[in-house]
This record gives sequence, structure tokens and C-alpha cells, in this order.
Amino acid sequence: MSQVNTAHPAAAPENRVSYGILTTISASHAINDMMQSVMLALYPVLSGNFNLSFMQIGLITLVYQTMASLLQPFIGRFTDKKPMPFSLPIGMSFTLFGLIILAYAASYGMVLLAAALIGIGSSVFHPESSRIARMASAGKHGLAQSIFQVGGNVGTAIGPIFAAVLILPNGQKSVAWVALLALLGMTLLLRVSYWYSANLKTVKGRASLAKYDNGLSKTQVRTALTLLLMLLFSKFVYLAGLHSYFTFYLIDRFDVSIQTSQYCLFLFLVGVAIGTIAGGPVGDYIGRKRIILGSILGSAPFALMLPFVSFSTTLVLVFLVGMILASAFPAMIVYGQELMPGKIGTVSGLFFGIAFGIAGIGAAAIGALADFYSIGMVYKVCAVLPLLGIVGFWLPELKPAKKR
Repeated sequence: MSQVNTAHPAAAPENRVSYGILTTISASHAINDMMQSVMLALYPVLSGNFNLSFMQIGLITLVYQTMASLLQPFIGRFTDKKPMPFSLPIGMSFTLFGLIILAYAASYGMVLLAAALIGIGSSVFHPESSRIARMASAGKHGLAQSIFQVGGNVGTAIGPIFAAVLILPNGQKSVAWVALLALLGMTLLLRVSYWYSANLKTVKGRASLAKYDNGLSKTQVRTALTLLLMLLFSKFVYLAGLHSYFTFYLIDRFDVSIQTSQYCLFLFLVGVAIGTIAGGPVGDYIGRKRIILGSILGSAPFALMLPFVSFSTTLVLVFLVGMILASAFPAMIVYGQELMPGKIGTVSGLFFGIAFGIAGIGAAAIGALADFYSIGMVYKVCAVLPLLGIVGFWLPELKPAKKR
């Protein structure tokens, strides 16, 4: 097992999963996404401080998600050609500055600037981290992607708890204390960067990121990518509605307090974390296509019931929806990497970027509809989105890479 307990970690032993590196990059992901999640959990406070409409709240998400989504594919493409291991701690510094600005923002414009910087930090982090996860996987790509992604889910889940316990009682300026965690994240990423740099010089390390024949024509690859984009749309627009507005939905429909709504959001995010850690290894075992199809389409019955049930049943269903839907994304990332072998950063940046972009646009659109109709009505309409999972039947089966 690889350990990350020296200043310059050694290259990984061949044919062994580097759990130490995967755990460290997952912990860094947790810190990265927790800091971003604090911004989302802060929405009720920002709404009160600046008298924001649902549309304006959606625009905060749109700015953050747009900055993350636009830059990620370009960064991934660049690092496929010229890996930059030490870009990881630099990227997290953007999130650090963004949170400090958010803590002391005195206007809506400053809030948007903070959201943009946090988005830039995310855009640098994800593509190169996905390359590291694949390099450390020893062929267990789904498992490695799940370990990496679950860190983000854990961080996202902790964010609302931080908001409920630390920020809501102490106000917007207390976000500055959360920003201090970025220094820990930068330290972890620096150590991962040394390991990554060392492994890029080995035959096994280069081979893990190399191109191979997956047995598909260019037309089949384009068709599969189009289908994956449809699946990403259904998954992330629906999840964006839950991430950004679930607290408002609970307050509006069940008249719960802000703090109670934050704890309920945490329950949903715990389900997301469980689904993420399970989805990758299950995909390694039964195949990427099956887990993608079962995840998105399988969540549809629960999503359709969600707007019509009691408070306690709502919590059960939102947990199940989060868990089932989230299990698809590790398999989607690995499936996309296997569609375009040798372009790990490009695919990871594209998929993470599109996911962020779709979620941002979806959040803004849902906010606008909620202003015009009601948040309850919007949830009823969005509940049909997981039914798009049916297009997963047309995804082609992929030929695995040959052992090197």
C-alpha cells in the first residue's frame, strides 16, 4: 500500500492499487468540495442579507458552475499533452481567496466574484486529479474513481453542517474560518503532486494513461458521447434542483426552520456519498453500462413520488434518490475515459465541466421557474428527468484495455 508520509512519496509498486494516494486525493477532494458546499449552504443567509430572489440565487450557482465548466475541458486537454502535477495546490488557492471574499462581501457583485474564484479552483482540481486516480488504480478504474469522488461527496455533505453549526449562528464573516482548511488541502495536494511527478517517469505510470483500441468506430464514439450527455443532463439538472433549492422546498412546504432544512440537506448528501462509493466498484464488477442504466432510470419512481408525500417520507425518498442517482457518475467518468483512451484529462475535464455547466444552467432555470410558479410546482416538473435514463439501453459495450 502506498503511503503519503514523506516529502517526496515514491512511485507506486506495479499491479497494486495505491490506496494511500487515492485516500489523500479523496481527502483533498473533500476539503475542496466542502468549501464550495459552504457557499451553497449559505444561500438562505445571503438571501436575507441581500434580499435575493430565487433567480439571483440561481445566478450565483450559474457563475460558479460556469467558471468551473468552461475551464475544465481546456485544462484537461492541456494536461493530457503536458501534465502539470503542481497545478493542484495552486488551484486550491483560488478557492481560498474566493471564500475570504465571500466572508466579507458587502454587495451582490462581490458574492458573484467569490463564486467565480471558487469555480476556477474547482476547474483546476478535477481533471488532473482524475488522471492521478486512474494512475493509482492498478486497473480497478471504477473503484479508484469512486474513492476520489466520494471525497467530494463527503465534503459537500459536511458543508451544510458547517453552515448550520458555525455560519448560521455566527453570520457570513465566519466563512473565513472555513477558508483556513484550504491550507491543509494545499499541503496534501503538494505531497500528491510529488507522487504524481515521480510516477509520470515510470513505464507503468505512462502506460496507465496511454491510448489503446476500444473496438469502437468514431461514429460509435460520437453516438455514445451524445447519449452520455443526455444522461448527464437528466442527472445533474435534477440534482441541481435538490442541491440548491431543497432547503427552500422544505421551508415552504413543511414550514421547518433553516437549521432543520440544512440537516435534511445533509441527509440527502449522505445518500449521494454512499451511492458514489458503491457505484464505481459495482461498475467494475457488472459493467459500466448496467450501473449507468440502473442508476438513472432506477431513481425515477422515487423522484416521481417525492413531491406528493409527507415530511418523513420525503426524507426517505430524497436519501434514496441521492444514493441511486449518484452511483452513476463514477461509471460515467470511467466509461467516457474508455470511449476516448489516452485522453483521460480531456474526458474528465469535459464530463466534470459539463456536469457543472448543466447544473449551473439548471439551477438558474429552476430558480426562474420557482419565482414565476412555485418551488413545489417546479419539483413536480423536474421529477420526470430521471426517465431520460432509458437512453442508456443504447450505450455500446466496450472492449477492456489489454493488460500491460
